[in-house]
Amino acid sequence: MTDTRQKLIDFISAEAVFHGDFVLTSGKRATYYVDLRRVSLDHRVAPLIGQVILDLIKDVPDVVAVGGMTMGADPIAAAVMHQGAARGANYDAFVVRKEPKDHGRGRQVEGPDLAGKRVIVLEDTSTTGGSPLAAIEALLKVGAIIAGVAVVVDRNTGAREIIEAAGYPYYAAISLEDLGLN
Repeated sequence: MTDTRQKLIDFISAEAVFHGDFVLTSGKRATYYVDLRRVSLDHRVAPLIGQVILDLIKDVPDVVAVGGMTMGADPIAAAVMHQGAARGANYDAFVVRKEPKDHGRGRQVEGPDLAGKRVIVLEDTSTTGGSPLAAIEALLKVGAIIAGVAVVVDRNTGAREIIEAAGYPYYAAISLEDLGLN
């Protein structure tokens, strides 16, 4: 395990894991909740997230952009874009809205033109796989080629299986075991 990845695990464990009674996206109940927005927007942690995700996707060929459903994926994509630039990697970022805008250009996918380009769909914490699949649906409409889905924390609640069953590679940086939540 890299020092950077361990630092990220430590930050998430200390500042983004909450214990109690929570309802997940799936409707199921859980005794803990991982709220990555608590750390993905933190100046100390965002660079770590960018570096860890870069390490996770470094062997995926010809990827030109990263992003996913707003809001969870937005800081992750920005971190990857900025840390990639610091390493000499040229990843652009994109944002997928839940619905196309009802004004302006009416876009659902914001950012660079992705037609014919390989992209990685990002998610902060995976539960059902629904958010990445919704982002993929919107991205396919603009002609993007999906190279895979990368998540910071995999809750091990079936998202991997759902994404892979849909035909996309799934990459997870941190597991529940890494956070001591198994």
